[in-house]
Amino acid sequence: MAHKAIDLYLNDHLAGAMLGTDLAEQIEEMAEGTPLENVMGEISAEIEQDRQALIDLMEAFGTSKNPIKQITTWVAEKASRPKFSGLTSGEPEQGLFMAIESLTLGVGGKLSLWLALKEVEAEHPELAEAPLDELIARARSQQERLEAERLAAGRRALGAAAADA
Repeated sequence: MAHKAIDLYLNDHLAGAMLGTDLAEQIEEMAEGTPLENVMGEISAEIEQDRQALIDLMEAFGTSKNPIKQITTWVAEKASRPKFSGLTSGEPEQGLFMAIESLTLGVGGKLSLWLALKEVEAEHPELAEAPLDELIARARSQQERLEAERLAAGRRALGAAAADA
């Protein structure tokens, strides 16, 4: 591996991207029939595009996917489903809130990835074709939209009406 630090970094973020893609789809399913379903449909598609952009970058660097990280991520996503569905707590609104909050944090991590790569862009010719400015802008947009949904879900899950139920 000629770029060991970047290879490890990209693999870590690929694991996060896989989790984010699955979590966005899970939230979209949970929100079926609500305005959140439409928002998550858009964000879910964008997150998948971002995951593919990351895979393309890994290919440009000649970075192979770490199967252990992929398997671990798959298991983590499956294990999170009962919590985020509200099955473990009996509180579906709480589960949805936690799922949106987790995805919001993940998008923040993805933004950090794109910003870090932008900082070393001149040192790595593999990054020359990467649309880093576009990826940074899209991550910021996702963060803003998710934060609005996170706060709305938090009001539903944690508000006075939820406490009285």
